[in-house]
Amino acid sequence: MYLRSGVSSVFPVLQAAGWTPVRRPLVLTQCCRTMASQNLSLPPPAPLLQPLSVPDRLLLGPGPSNCPPRILSAGCRQLIGHVHKEMIQIMDEIKLGIQYAFQTQNPLTLAVSGTGHCAMEAAFLNMVEQGDKVLIAMNGFWGERATGIAKRLGADVHQLVKAPGEFFTLEEIEKGLVTHAPFLFFITHGESSTGVLQPLDGLGELCHRYNCLLLVDAVASLGGAPILMDQQGIDILYSGSQKVLNAPPGASPISFSQRARKKIYSRKTKPISFYLDMEELAQYWGCNDQPRKYHHTAPINTFFCLREGLAILAEKGIENSWKLHKENSLDLCAGLQKLGLQLFVKEPDARLPTVNTVFVPEGYDWKEITDYIMKRHGIEISGGLGASAGKVLRIGLMGYNSTKYNVDRVLHALEDALQHCLKNKL
Repeated sequence: MYLRSGVSSVFPVLQAAGWTPVRRPLVLTQCCRTMASQNLSLPPPAPLLQPLSVPDRLLLGPGPSNCPPRILSAGCRQLIGHVHKEMIQIMDEIKLGIQYAFQTQNPLTLAVSGTGHCAMEAAFLNMVEQGDKVLIAMNGFWGERATGIAKRLGADVHQLVKAPGEFFTLEEIEKGLVTHAPFLFFITHGESSTGVLQPLDGLGELCHRYNCLLLVDAVASLGGAPILMDQQGIDILYSGSQKVLNAPPGASPISFSQRARKKIYSRKTKPISFYLDMEELAQYWGCNDQPRKYHHTAPINTFFCLREGLAILAEKGIENSWKLHKENSLDLCAGLQKLGLQLFVKEPDARLPTVNTVFVPEGYDWKEITDYIMKRHGIEISGGLGASAGKVLRIGLMGYNSTKYNVDRVLHALEDALQHCLKNKL
């Protein structure tokens, strides 16, 4: 037993316990001196020796949105163990909250430990095997991304294509189902890159008539526009935490119907990702009436925040949330038109109330507008994404941020920016 230097005061206690202090050997002493004399190749990074600096901004882009104080407080709670009974209870409450937000009774309902994009990958990874035929509705960025994911999995991918700003009719979708006979059809409910809200009524019934499962992306729409998973016959539905739910990104709701679950449990091959394997996650989340099984360490504080975001939605009432977002979007669109701006989505009922889009006015640089509003007003609005890049401005009104006060504030900022940026060009 060798004792470190500087502990001579405890020698009597150790001796009384039968331990004999021994001098540190010469070799060990020389080794310690050598280690102390070595120069580190990297010093401590200078920025990390300074306090964390985060600006206070109003986030009125396509997401993330600002967290209300209640959710910020939840994120600051002390950690508990990821298998403590209290944590299991919180996970069960999250499950109930997702079922309410989705309007589903599906047992296989949980939150993926990752962003909304992770939930998208989880949906495809669990449903698609090599050679499976998949049909993608593409009218914006998220249809493109879904296509890329499905192709990586070896699916036989086909597309229904509409111009950005347009939505799909049941007749157009039925034609695609007849032509391609896919086992899975993907469509985005709230296309945040263009501001389109896709009608879903009758779509599940249509897909099932052709033995096809329906996969819906509701990352930008959940809580802000009506979606009824069971009633509309949706088989796989996923969303994100950082939009209307106002929680930090990193915990994403997802749910699978019994039809979809049957496909998962009858796969010929295991999903290529263990982390996103729904059979494993179902046991972790207690979705199959079996003892829970450890899978991974959940993002504990992120789950606290998601739980509170779902609780706020439940307390408000989901129908009231839909109504609020619609009213504020209508006010914003009316104000934008008064400023002389042209709405990007022509059909009023197809306008996404959480992410509103207008054409970049002729003669203006969209980046100059967004930069000016950020610098002078502390507000984030965004340019387009994918095919809409350079063509539109995107203004988000989601959850805690969807207020008449914020509508007035962003309209004032836009009016100021248009006057300022125009003067710069004269």
